[in-house]
Amino acid sequence: MRALAGLCLMTLLAAGATTATVLGGGRDGTDVIGHRAAPQVVRSADLYFALNDMDAQAANLLLFGADPDYAALRKATLDTYEQRRTQADNDLQRVTEAVAGDAAGQRAVQTVIGELGRYEALVARAQLLEDQAHASAGRPSADALAAYRQATDLLRQQLLPAVDEVTKANAVVVERNYTDQRDALAGGWWGILVTGLLALAALVGLQRLLAVRYRRLVNVPLAVTTLLTLAGLVTALTLASRVDHQLVVAKSNSFDSVIALSRARAVAYDLNADESRYLTDPARAAAYEQSFLDKTQSFARVDGATLASYSDKLAALADRHRADHGQVGFGGYLGDELRNITFAGEQEAAERVLAAFQQYQRDDRKIRELNAQGKLKEAVTFDTGTTPGQSNADFDVLSTALDDTQAINQRAFDGAVAATDDDLDATTAGLGAAALAAALALTALGVRPRLREFA
Repeated sequence: MRALAGLCLMTLLAAGATTATVLGGGRDGTDVIGHRAAPQVVRSADLYFALNDMDAQAANLLLFGADPDYAALRKATLDTYEQRRTQADNDLQRVTEAVAGDAAGQRAVQTVIGELGRYEALVARAQLLEDQAHASAGRPSADALAAYRQATDLLRQQLLPAVDEVTKANAVVVERNYTDQRDALAGGWWGILVTGLLALAALVGLQRLLAVRYRRLVNVPLAVTTLLTLAGLVTALTLASRVDHQLVVAKSNSFDSVIALSRARAVAYDLNADESRYLTDPARAAAYEQSFLDKTQSFARVDGATLASYSDKLAALADRHRADHGQVGFGGYLGDELRNITFAGEQEAAERVLAAFQQYQRDDRKIRELNAQGKLKEAVTFDTGTTPGQSNADFDVLSTALDDTQAINQRAFDGAVAATDDDLDATTAGLGAAALAAALALTALGVRPRLREFA
């Protein structure tokens, strides 16, 4: 009887320790993914976007020159540039705080901090020189263009790679923690089951011994302990399964889409900047055209497409996709998102992204055709115009569609993380500890009268 009682106590402690380890690990893993690494990826991607749009606005300012026809657009562009600069400063501050314990991340952030001020000074110099030159639309002064070239080269060669390094490093942390945590939960679920069943078996064995040897049909404390252990086992297994499910929802179903869409948005704004750079700097037009194509392929990869053939090839693949949503014949960030549709409204939102991107690509062809025909001012007007049907207006539709699709996934991510936080909060831990203490006390209480008989 002493041996069985001791075995009951040991197996109850083992079951409690296993449950605490597994669920505690699930809580910690969710904390790393949901409250640290994943938000950091989103912040750094947002910083990448803000820097890209700053450069796009700087290029647009050179395009407008001193032409009075663009006075209103020039003011709006300056306002947007300042908004993005403020956004970049705020994002940089949050990213700096988040990489406090990461040496590589700190080095990357220091690069951004050190070079961002130089970038802004070069943009300010380009604007000043342009104002002094009173240049016509699309024909910036040589000095202003030289200053802008230095600024955009600094952005593309130093700032953006450093920000991308932080994004990738935190994405790796998310992926590693996700894989490790799912493996731990899978093994832990079986660990909880085995230790729980052993505890139940020991309790049943002890009750049988008391019933047979001491003719006690029911030992009330041990019966309550058995029911409490069974309830605890079912609860622990349910919680472990829920944590695993919410982890899949948070990472695979939503975060993977959030990061794909965040990168797509950053690339889209860089595409928009390349269009303005192409018109602003004829000497580098070919390089900016190639850059535009490369980023277009990052957004929605169409194998074998050139700048001239891309829209038609994408249209054919898009038509097949719309006929059967299971067919996604293009890659890139948009392809990744369309292969990971999970939540209500997400398919429709992603389809709006695809349609808006197709229209934006058609607009780009028109800009290049106008420029090739020598209609530079018409190209500038169409590129920067915000009237429905003009390029920037259509780009705003694309940007809104991306934001809407990302918001659906972000809400799902936040909901999954919050559900795990609620499941594994201090109340749950306290109830589990109280249940274990009660089971141990009841087990001792159940055998104590019989042991006293031999005292």
